[in-house]
Amino acid sequence: MYLQERVVENRLIGYPDQGIYKLVLYGQVAKSAKPGQFVHIQVSDTYDPLLRRPLSIAGIDQDREEVTIYYRVAGKGTDLLTRISVNEQVSALGPLGTGFTIPHTGELLLIAGGIGVFPLYSLIQVLSTAKVSVKLLWGGENQEFLESADFNYLKYLGVDYEVSTLDGSLGYQGLVTDLLEKELKTSKTPTGKEIKSARLLRAAACGPRGMLKAVTAICLKNDIPVEVSLEERMACGIGACLGCVCTVRGKDGNLKRKRVCKEGPVFDGEEVAWDAEV
Repeated sequence: MYLQERVVENRLIGYPDQGIYKLVLYGQVAKSAKPGQFVHIQVSDTYDPLLRRPLSIAGIDQDREEVTIYYRVAGKGTDLLTRISVNEQVSALGPLGTGFTIPHTGELLLIAGGIGVFPLYSLIQVLSTAKVSVKLLWGGENQEFLESADFNYLKYLGVDYEVSTLDGSLGYQGLVTDLLEKELKTSKTPTGKEIKSARLLRAAACGPRGMLKAVTAICLKNDIPVEVSLEERMACGIGACLGCVCTVRGKDGNLKRKRVCKEGPVFDGEEVAWDAEV
């Protein structure tokens, strides 16, 4: 459904060279949005660029009828989006896609790579931390990036977290998958025997495809179910054009295609055929 959403906020946050913006929209999207879903936004009144831009929902406030979106300037479309002013109307399709499973008890481990943290913000927001134990592992380029991606909001949410940076400027120096393996080792005795009471019940991840593949392998090796949010180029955003298909393996072992915009962007990590040709 095409909606006209009013822009409440659209501003650069953090270090200018990181090019990260916070966009808040008021309207109908917030009424039914779920963590892990996205909106497909028209960035120009002309046919250049022709396609809308899919942007993950990072925050949902149904009382205020607002959704929060973070985006990083990466080309002409997102650059045009930065020029939209407060109180202007934007054409949006959404909320679209299949989101994350929301646990109500147990433990949840979140793994984010780069701007993949944004859809996980919305998942943290809706969890009852009194009933669900949550920890976020987040890897980024450097301290400037993490701070520009609203690191302070993560602190505001009050969730347990660890971060890594490639240059060691904040947190652990290395990859977020290193943090994941380190975290899972704490659930075992020195001899490798699992401590049942410390087992993580599930995980959710978002980030670059290579990272998601590695995270899935690590989680499945440790018998932890994991959901992954895939990033693919999209055209229509509603499943009609088949431009964003990914390859999955069915329960019968056969390969098939699913639409990231419709059946995803969130999939069972075990279902994704990571090495298959698309």
